[in-house]
Amino acid sequence: MSNNLTNIKQKISNKELVIGTHMGIGEPTISEILCNCGFDLIWVDGEHAAIDRKDINLLIMAISSKGVAPFVRITWNDPAIVKPVLEMGPAAIVFPFIKTAEEAKLAVSSCRYPPYGIRGFGPYRAINYRAMDVGEYLKMSETDPWIILQIEHIDGVNNLEEIIKVSGVDSIVVGTNDLSGSIGLLGQPRHPKVLGLLDRIANICNEANFPFGISMGWYLEDDIEDWLRRGVSWMVLGGDVQFLFRSGCNTFDLIKKRSKDYK
Repeated sequence: MSNNLTNIKQKISNKELVIGTHMGIGEPTISEILCNCGFDLIWVDGEHAAIDRKDINLLIMAISSKGVAPFVRITWNDPAIVKPVLEMGPAAIVFPFIKTAEEAKLAVSSCRYPPYGIRGFGPYRAINYRAMDVGEYLKMSETDPWIILQIEHIDGVNNLEEIIKVSGVDSIVVGTNDLSGSIGLLGQPRHPKVLGLLDRIANICNEANFPFGISMGWYLEDDIEDWLRRGVSWMVLGGDVQFLFRSGCNTFDLIKKRSKDYK
């Protein structure tokens, strides 16, 4: 049962840009529509959105079936929180608010079985409901799913060089809103001081040849250019909520504008 992680790894290895979008609505039909747009990955937001465990499982199933990689952001860096999501077979787990190397080590340990970690054994979909050979599954689980750490606090930036050295961490992703808030500039993700931190993150990762991504629900075209300039490995931009809102507003505005010609 594939979660399409291999496709992501191959693209990043080839220095190809990986492109994704977010999901905040727990409806598999919407995930299938988004997959048809050509995205490499769909980021399921289990942190902020009104999505429960059952929703996450159904979204992973729908996204995987379309040849797209399901990434799941969980609510917190806690073994008990990540465990049931791991059993669903996502391509990647995103751990929010990682600030230290010790927190990074906990994230890795939570995702791996002994002797590499503390994960308890009891897979469901991840082992194809036991249709998959246990030995094959255990070998796969040494590197699957990807472990992604979200850097969204000044402490995480200051400790980034040590964080990315932690064995088992596959990538980091930047969260600009909370990062701006951590330096007293919440709501100003494009403030010069924040942009300086973003450049610093990119420089650290590029010097270490370490893949890094950006997650932005609401974005400007200039943001895309800025991150491409920084050498980002993967982008997750927009999402179901943003696309619905923008498209709905555009349609409403168009009709209102045209209707004036018939008065």
